[in-house]
Amino acid sequence: MNGEAWLFLFAVVVAALLLFTMVFFIIMFSDLECDYINPIDLCSKLNQFVIPENVGHALLAVVFLLNGAWISLLLNLPLLGINVNKIMNNRHTYDATEIFRTLPQHKKECFFKLAFYLLSFFFSANINSLHGGLSTKTFPITLYLYGICESWFLSLNDDQIFLEK
Repeated sequence: MNGEAWLFLFAVVVAALLLFTMVFFIIMFSDLECDYINPIDLCSKLNQFVIPENVGHALLAVVFLLNGAWISLLLNLPLLGINVNKIMNNRHTYDATEIFRTLPQHKKECFFKLAFYLLSFFFSANINSLHGGLSTKTFPITLYLYGICESWFLSLNDDQIFLEK
């Protein structure tokens, strides 16, 4: 594998970790809504992952910058700017006294980041396979699996998505 393949393999791993982090955040917010967890426990659990999530994304952007992966860097800059702005204005942590008032905003942000990291994961995986990653034969397989997932999602109707209580 060449250097660019290692870069995008690293990007796939980091994107997967960030993706799982956002899934964890969404599950925790759902638990708060269902009253399975109290706000103090939620904030203490989530706040320990906020800085590592932002550092992981910043590290990924720095690696793209140092390796000259300009398209990947440009795709990551908006979210990086949002994260830096939140840290600079000290709005990056979750407050237990304000969590119910700001819960819809936090959920929207987490879903946005989830979608962003999911697209980053597939983008990096496809670029990795194009640049001589594990095999250039994996790109059609990735597209095939993506097509299966897309057709499955489009075939779902509302009865299958939302379960009745």
